[in-house]
Amino acid sequence: MDLVATLKELVEIPGPTGQEERVMRRLETFWTGKVRRVWRTPVGNLIAHVGGAGPRLLLQAHADEIGFVVRSIDEKGFLRLASGQRGDNPTHRYPVGQPALVLGRDILVEGVFAVATGHVLSEAQRQKGHIDYDDLFVDIGAASRDEVVERGVHVGAAVIWNPPLRRLGSRLYGKAMDDRMPIALMTALLDTVQIADLAYDLYFAVTVQEENGLLGASSLRTEVTPDLAIGLEVGLAGDVPTVKEETMPTALGAGPLVIHKDSMVHYTRDLIWRVVDVAAQAGVPIQHAILENFGSDGSELVRQGIPTALVAPPTRYTPSPFEMVDERDLDATLRLLAAFVTTPPPA
Repeated sequence: MDLVATLKELVEIPGPTGQEERVMRRLETFWTGKVRRVWRTPVGNLIAHVGGAGPRLLLQAHADEIGFVVRSIDEKGFLRLASGQRGDNPTHRYPVGQPALVLGRDILVEGVFAVATGHVLSEAQRQKGHIDYDDLFVDIGAASRDEVVERGVHVGAAVIWNPPLRRLGSRLYGKAMDDRMPIALMTALLDTVQIADLAYDLYFAVTVQEENGLLGASSLRTEVTPDLAIGLEVGLAGDVPTVKEETMPTALGAGPLVIHKDSMVHYTRDLIWRVVDVAAQAGVPIQHAILENFGSDGSELVRQGIPTALVAPPTRYTPSPFEMVDERDLDATLRLLAAFVTTPPPA
């Protein structure tokens, strides 16, 4: 499997919170025939029983991406927005000028995220210094509310930014690395290891509505009963101007992050060190990290009594339409996962 080609396909699939169906359908086609069983759960999670023998190990990531929803449609045909998650500041999402994609009931409509710009701004707008949801809108090229509705757009429709995946040397950047990049790694793992070599009875889970409060992960214990789990996420890379090394001493190209703690949970200490030891034995570089302004489905797994570690390839510029990863970290993370699932657990 071409990991970059798989990543490109997955990040470019529209899958905002609550509308992950397109992602799940594609994963079913990737996984069917390579695992023992693939199934959907009542809330929309996708589970795969890969196979193997030993303790039940779950690898988990989420399908949804950051987005917005249509709050209203004005008489001139502009879409006014609200957050697609629990609430956020659009200034920190960097949507302005990005291509937009509106997900109607049965149709996809292209547009652009916009605000009023320099030449038409009032003095008060010039002095404001930030944007909020009263400033931000999507322009789909319509001239009226009726035209918007005729195109299949409605209040409550999801809206995502929609740039393609691009390359800069060994770096790849685009939307939805959070969390399609870990899903691409899970998919690549199926072509990297043989089921006969697995030291665990391996399961995959891809969850819904992580960005809206870890909702899909909250029912995982009733859908699969793992003995241990490794959550897969985007890590945070601090190797950019204006971020102090003492604040975030992580970098692209230096290997996956093993997370000791985030803002929601301390991960399972024994399992963390087992991951670290396997990485050392396999010659895979890792970075130790804590993530202070970050949460993941891993906290729900711990809450359900599942010993959990979190592994996260470093990623710049999260969450944004230009999240950046390094191919070297993807390769290192894949080697770490392959080594872990084929290394017998301690007696």
